[in-house]
Amino acid sequence: MLTIAVMEALSWAMHKYLFHGPLWFIHKTHHQQKHGLLELNDIFSIGFAALALWLMWVGHISLDYHFWIGTGISIYGTIYFIFHDWFIHNRFKAFKSSNRYLMGIRRAHKIHHKSMEKNPSEEFGLLVVGKKWFRR
Repeated sequence: MLTIAVMEALSWAMHKYLFHGPLWFIHKTHHQQKHGLLELNDIFSIGFAALALWLMWVGHISLDYHFWIGTGISIYGTIYFIFHDWFIHNRFKAFKSSNRYLMGIRRAHKIHHKSMEKNPSEEFGLLVVGKKWFRR
């Protein structure tokens, strides 16, 4: 659980300062119109998955902290896939909800994507966003 909370904070910071900073040339594909199932931005997910698998492999014999950090990253990646790709962006068009929390997350993310440019942008989190997006 701690790794998931740390991943949310780390993801927020990376999204704001790296993806909307020096790595914008990759991340901008996520803010543009889709032309297929994959986009260049997916390289970040592949990188996190590779890191998680490596950590789990390093720690799998003794089940040390490497294994559990890798597992936490994997769980966060699964949450990211379900929330972001499936629910928010409807990549697979099979997930609908009117839940207040989920709709607030979706609203905040849609505002984030309102700009097709590097800046200005707001709401960089996945699971934690400002209170204003949960108002009816």
